[in-house]
Parts: sequence; C-alpha cells; structure tokens
Amino acid sequence: MSSIVTVTEAPTITAENVLRLFPEVNTTLIGGAHNSATRDNDLEGYDEEQIRLMDEVCIVLDENDVPIGSASKKVCHLMENIDQGLLHRAFSVFLFDSQNRLLLQQRATEKITFPDMWTNTCCSHPLGIPGETGVGLDESVQGVRRAAQRKLDHELGIPAVQVPIDNFRFLTRIHYKSPSDGKWGEHEIDYILFIKADVDLGVNPNEVRDSCYVSQDELKTMFKDKSLKFTPWFKLICESMLFEWWDHLDSGLEKYMGEQQIRRM
Repeated sequence: MSSIVTVTEAPTITAENVLRLFPEVNTTLIGGAHNSATRDNDLEGYDEEQIRLMDEVCIVLDENDVPIGSASKKVCHLMENIDQGLLHRAFSVFLFDSQNRLLLQQRATEKITFPDMWTNTCCSHPLGIPGETGVGLDESVQGVRRAAQRKLDHELGIPAVQVPIDNFRFLTRIHYKSPSDGKWGEHEIDYILFIKADVDLGVNPNEVRDSCYVSQDELKTMFKDKSLKFTPWFKLICESMLFEWWDHLDSGLEKYMGEQQIRRM
C-alpha cells in the first residue's frame, strides 16, 4: 500500500505574508526595535562575541529584493523562519590579487552558521544602518559596497583605503536557501561583488580560521579534497559562473556586470 506525502509550500514572499507570519519583523529599516539575542536560549553555549553579532539588524526582503523591514540576524537565520519564507539581503565578495589569485577564507569554528567551511573572501549582510540600506538596484548596490568594505576590515583586517567602494564591481544577485544544521541556515538574495586589489591582512580569529590565495586550478584541486567543506553559496557560484567570470577578470568582465535579473538557485 503506497503512502501519501503531503508537502506544504511556504507562502509567497510578499510584504503582507512576511508581516503576518513574523511579528519580529519591524517595518522600520533603520533604528527599529528588536529583541536582543544575548538573553536567548536558542544561543546558549555559543561563542559570546558571535552571540552579540546575532543582534545585528538584517534587511528583510520580498522575493523581488524590495525591503519590507528589518529583523535581527538571529531571527533571519533560524530554519523554522526560513522554511516559512523569511528572506534577507546579503553579499559575497571575491577579492583577487594582482596575480589574479582569489583570496579564500575558512570560517572560524566559533561561527554559529557554517563553521569551519571554506568560502569566498567575505560573505555577510548589509545592515539596517545609514548607508547600507537601499530601494532600487543602484541604491542597493551602493549599500552592499559599503557593507563589504566594513566587513573586509572586520573579518580580515583589510584597510578601507585598500578597497575603495567604487572599485567593487557588481555582477549579479542570486536567491538561494540552504540549511547549516537542523537549527540554523541561510535564505538570501546575495549580491556578487568582484574587486581586484593587493591588500594587507590582519585576520580576526573569531571570524576566520584560515585564509589563502588560490589560482583556478588550485581551487578545483581543493574541491576534490573530500576532507574540505565549502559553504553552499560558494559552491553554487563556482558551479555556475565563477570560472567564466574569472577568465574575464582583466578583459570583458563588463558584459557580465550589472545584471538586472535575480538568479534563482
């Protein structure tokens, strides 16, 4: 006798549905009130600094990348919320040196989501703070550029002067969802930024366990090493367009830049 499996799909990601399902979402983008994660049982046993960072305020979106409001990083990364459609804005930076090697980082063991996994140079979120929000693609790109500069300093100690905001080249946005474990995960519209710069590193060990520069061949060799784990968004980008973009880093990248359509992964 065959069994019947009922699949319940998450509601369409609209402002109406998000605000109905998630009372934690504040319709104020900047300066809205949010409950602190530092007194939350969900985070018991995690690193103190990483718990503090869960109070950062992410930009909550509809499925077309239009801001609905804001919610804490903790609220945005709980799988129980993600599975109901809670979506936020993010960015992924790919920094290349003058030899066209890509800077990778291994996320710190202390990280709450995707600890110890290798990934691109820097992956994080624009926050609900002045200068990092945005409605409309051009304004939103400027917001994630500012956020990228801030986080490159925070995670890798790269001085802002070495990564000027206008040097970040925006390629496209990807919409993806992935669990980290049973409790935490990601559901993001992720802005892909390329930058070419020779930089000084001052790695923050609470954020980054290791880092290295790789050529295309060296990265492909890393992917064959079963002992290494990679973040899901990095694998998605590598399996789709990264190597083609990389081939055109010094000539012809312009034809890939400024894509209007969101890539649904």
